[in-house]
Amino acid sequence: MPESKNNLTKRIYIRLKQSDFNIIHKRFSSSSCKKLSEYARDVLLNKPVIIKQRNQSLDDFMTEMIKLRNELNRLGNNFNQSVKKLHTLDQITEFKTWLVLNEKDKKILMEKVNEIKSKISQFSEAWLR
Repeated sequence: MPESKNNLTKRIYIRLKQSDFNIIHKRFSSSSCKKLSEYARDVLLNKPVIIKQRNQSLDDFMTEMIKLRNELNRLGNNFNQSVKKLHTLDQITEFKTWLVLNEKDKKILMEKVNEIKSKISQFSEAWLR
Protein backbone atom coordinates (compact mmCIF):
# COMPACT_ATOMS: atom_id res chain seq x y z
CA MET A 1 0.00 0.00 0.00
CA PRO A 2 1.57 3.35 -1.04
CA GLU A 3 2.32 5.86 1.66
CA SER A 4 0.36 9.07 1.59
CA LYS A 5 1.25 12.42 3.12
CA ASN A 6 -1.27 11.71 5.85
CA ASN A 7 1.03 8.98 7.19
CA LEU A 8 3.79 11.42 8.16
CA THR A 9 4.06 10.38 11.80
CA LYS A 10 7.82 10.14 12.37
CA ARG A 11 9.89 13.21 13.21
CA ILE A 12 13.55 14.06 12.96
CA TYR A 13 14.96 16.90 15.03
CA ILE A 14 18.24 18.50 14.04
CA ARG A 15 20.13 21.50 15.33
CA LEU A 16 21.77 23.94 12.95
CA LYS A 17 23.96 26.97 13.14
CA GLN A 18 22.20 30.12 11.97
CA SER A 19 24.46 30.28 8.90
CA ASP A 20 23.59 26.67 7.93
CA PHE A 21 19.90 27.36 8.42
CA ASN A 22 20.17 30.48 6.23
CA ILE A 23 21.76 28.43 3.43
CA ILE A 24 19.07 25.74 3.64
CA HIS A 25 16.28 28.31 3.79
CA LYS A 26 17.69 30.17 0.78
CA ARG A 27 17.78 26.93 -1.23
CA PHE A 28 14.25 26.08 -0.07
CA SER A 29 13.04 29.54 -1.11
CA SER A 30 14.38 29.06 -4.62
CA SER A 31 12.67 25.66 -4.94
CA SER A 32 9.10 24.90 -5.93
CA CYS A 33 8.41 23.23 -2.57
CA LYS A 34 5.63 24.83 -0.58
CA LYS A 35 6.94 23.82 2.85
CA LEU A 36 10.42 23.52 4.33
CA SER A 37 9.58 20.01 5.55
CA GLU A 38 8.70 18.95 2.00
CA TYR A 39 12.02 20.35 0.75
CA ALA A 40 13.96 18.60 3.55
CA ARG A 41 12.30 15.23 2.83
CA ASP A 42 13.09 15.52 -0.88
CA VAL A 43 16.75 16.37 -0.21
CA LEU A 44 17.21 13.68 2.46
CA LEU A 45 15.60 11.01 0.27
CA ASN A 46 17.61 12.07 -2.81
CA LYS A 47 14.45 13.00 -4.70
CA PRO A 48 14.69 15.64 -7.42
CA VAL A 49 14.05 19.19 -6.27
CA ILE A 50 12.73 21.63 -8.84
CA ILE A 51 14.54 24.95 -8.63
CA LYS A 52 12.82 28.11 -9.81
CA GLN A 53 15.03 30.24 -12.02
CA ARG A 54 14.48 33.90 -12.72
CA ASN A 55 15.02 35.18 -16.21
CA GLN A 56 16.26 38.78 -15.84
CA SER A 57 15.55 39.70 -19.46
CA LEU A 58 11.98 38.43 -19.08
CA ASP A 59 11.61 40.39 -15.83
CA ASP A 60 12.86 43.53 -17.60
CA PHE A 61 10.48 42.88 -20.47
CA MET A 62 7.52 42.49 -18.12
CA THR A 63 8.40 45.70 -16.27
CA GLU A 64 8.49 47.64 -19.53
CA MET A 65 5.28 46.04 -20.81
CA ILE A 66 3.44 46.86 -17.56
CA LYS A 67 4.49 50.52 -17.85
CA LEU A 68 3.40 50.64 -21.48
CA ARG A 69 0.12 48.89 -20.72
CA ASN A 70 -0.69 51.43 -18.01
CA GLU A 71 0.11 54.30 -20.37
CA LEU A 72 -2.02 52.77 -23.14
CA ASN A 73 -4.90 52.28 -20.70
CA ARG A 74 -4.69 55.95 -19.75
CA LEU A 75 -4.66 57.01 -23.39
CA GLY A 76 -7.56 54.67 -24.19
CA ASN A 77 -9.62 56.15 -21.37
CA ASN A 78 -8.88 59.66 -22.61
CA PHE A 79 -9.89 58.67 -26.13
CA ASN A 80 -13.16 57.12 -24.90
CA GLN A 81 -13.96 60.30 -22.97
CA SER A 82 -13.27 62.33 -26.11
CA VAL A 83 -15.64 60.22 -28.19
CA LYS A 84 -18.36 60.55 -25.54
CA LYS A 85 -17.81 64.31 -25.59
CA LEU A 86 -18.17 64.32 -29.40
CA HIS A 87 -21.68 62.93 -29.08
CA THR A 88 -22.69 65.84 -26.82
CA LEU A 89 -21.25 68.71 -28.88
CA ASP A 90 -23.71 71.31 -30.09
CA GLN A 91 -21.48 73.98 -31.62
CA ILE A 92 -18.87 73.79 -34.34
CA THR A 93 -16.21 75.52 -32.18
CA GLU A 94 -16.45 72.73 -29.61
CA PHE A 95 -16.01 70.23 -32.42
CA LYS A 96 -12.84 71.97 -33.66
CA THR A 97 -11.40 71.94 -30.12
CA TRP A 98 -12.17 68.24 -29.84
CA LEU A 99 -10.44 67.54 -33.16
CA VAL A 100 -7.24 69.29 -31.99
CA LEU A 101 -7.23 67.35 -28.70
CA ASN A 102 -7.98 64.11 -30.52
CA GLU A 103 -5.02 64.61 -32.85
CA LYS A 104 -2.69 65.09 -29.87
CA ASP A 105 -3.96 61.89 -28.21
CA LYS A 106 -3.70 60.03 -31.52
CA LYS A 107 -0.07 61.15 -31.92
CA ILE A 108 0.78 60.04 -28.37
CA LEU A 109 -0.99 56.72 -28.92
CA MET A 110 0.96 56.08 -32.13
CA GLU A 111 4.24 56.93 -30.35
CA LYS A 112 3.43 54.40 -27.61
CA VAL A 113 2.50 51.74 -30.14
CA ASN A 114 5.83 52.33 -31.91
CA GLU A 115 7.61 52.15 -28.54
CA ILE A 116 5.96 48.77 -27.90
CA LYS A 117 7.06 47.52 -31.31
CA SER A 118 10.60 48.70 -30.65
CA LYS A 119 10.76 47.01 -27.22
CA ILE A 120 9.38 43.78 -28.63
CA SER A 121 12.01 43.85 -31.38
CA GLN A 122 14.80 44.47 -28.85
CA PHE A 123 13.70 41.59 -26.64
CA SER A 124 13.22 39.31 -29.64
CA GLU A 125 16.77 39.96 -30.81
CA ALA A 126 18.13 39.33 -27.30
CA TRP A 127 16.23 36.03 -27.05
CA LEU A 128 17.44 34.85 -30.44
CA ARG A 129 21.12 35.27 -29.51
